[in-house]
Amino acid sequence: MAKNLEILLRGIQITKVVGNTDIYIDEIFFDTRLISKNDVFVAIVGNQFDGHNFIDKAIENGAKAIVCEILPENFKLDVAYIQTGNSSKALGILASNYYEKPSQKLILVGVTGTNGKTTTATLLYNLFENLNFKSGLLSTITNYIHKKEISSTHTTPDSLTINQLLAQMVEEGCEYCFMEVSSHSVVQERIAGLTFSGGIFTNLTHDHLDYHKTFAEYLKAKKLFFDNLPKTAFAITNLDDKNGEVMLQNTNAQKFSYALKSIADFNCKIYENHFDGTLLSINNQELWVHFVGNFNAYNLLAVYSTAKLLNIPEIEILTVLSNLTPVAGRFDTVNINEITAIVDYAHTPDALQNVLKSIIDIKQSTQNIITVVGAGGDRDKTKRPVMAKIAANYSSKVILTSDNPRSEKPEDIINEMYKGVDNTEFAKVVKITDRKEAIRTACLLANKGDIILIAGKGHETYQETNGIKIHFDDKEIVTEILNLKK
Repeated sequence: MAKNLEILLRGIQITKVVGNTDIYIDEIFFDTRLISKNDVFVAIVGNQFDGHNFIDKAIENGAKAIVCEILPENFKLDVAYIQTGNSSKALGILASNYYEKPSQKLILVGVTGTNGKTTTATLLYNLFENLNFKSGLLSTITNYIHKKEISSTHTTPDSLTINQLLAQMVEEGCEYCFMEVSSHSVVQERIAGLTFSGGIFTNLTHDHLDYHKTFAEYLKAKKLFFDNLPKTAFAITNLDDKNGEVMLQNTNAQKFSYALKSIADFNCKIYENHFDGTLLSINNQELWVHFVGNFNAYNLLAVYSTAKLLNIPEIEILTVLSNLTPVAGRFDTVNINEITAIVDYAHTPDALQNVLKSIIDIKQSTQNIITVVGAGGDRDKTKRPVMAKIAANYSSKVILTSDNPRSEKPEDIINEMYKGVDNTEFAKVVKITDRKEAIRTACLLANKGDIILIAGKGHETYQETNGIKIHFDDKEIVTEILNLKK
């Protein structure tokens, strides 16, 4: 449907306009390959490509308007040129205006932090769906428009995709949407133009320093999400995280907190931990949940707190929480032949340590922990030796292996990890490049009662090497091997 460009430009800080903007356009794109007659092309400066180099191609394909940060030297008489200081931010506002501000037509809650984003957002979606509220989910694993599942390619999609999905949620009658907000998406303005009703901070640990370069920049990116929340929104933070209070320092939103160790607005205590669940109390209400570990107690508490702030009755929240099950690839347990295998997405030092500590808290002294772990290629290299060190410190045996090597040699990644292993731990660590062979070896080493942790890939059903993805499912493989061992 054709829409007036001047209306779509509302809210964008415009530096200069060349040509007529009182025109009607069909669609908005930042990829020239998708441009056709009467579209708007937004020239984005990306990590690999600069959209400004493709302005002529966009016009050749039929673009009627160009939004850019740097105006070209030559202008086409029948094309409108809109200069702005930030094309990425302009794209978000354009997308929101084009889809008629869908984020304002439902309750949009963002979840940010290093670990726990996917679990928290997904459990909120499941909770509200179970309470018969049509809801949406934007997450690392998958997206949902009520019951309809849509595949996910990024933790937080691009601005156009976000608004398109939100518009579909509104059309479907969804009242809520819960979405992961990555640090990349904040810095890259992918959430520009969205109106959030609430924001949740889970924790902040070592990750993404390949992109942000320093921990301070990473923290700043997370904090910026809360800095931009409106007064009408709520902001809830994990008070036990040392950066929890920092997140809310400059927010205009209403401030709330949750914690297991500190005095907060919402509190939780763990009474018993087992491999099939946990006995805990949330705000003095005791319940059994099908989740394991302190880290999951934080996730559940964040879900409870958010639901309370959204005015859901406590008894309804607790009833549903007691019936919810873990998200795929998050402490995903397989029990075969008296051997317990746990598949977990833990791909940061803190997440790996949390999972291993949880296993140690539950296991008996006679049970061994055999950990299979790797690190992704073309990502933050500084965490590699740290993860190997943690695995060795908390495990009886460690197998360092491939994750998604991408363009790097898996042997190089494994050797970088190995540098973090203490001299006293060398005997318990082996290197097996082939991930399936690493899992097979862990299964062969495991005796009845032992625990195998396969960390790093979790829900992923592929392994990526040199741009090629092959089918690879940790849970599927360990199940197959353990069944053969019977």
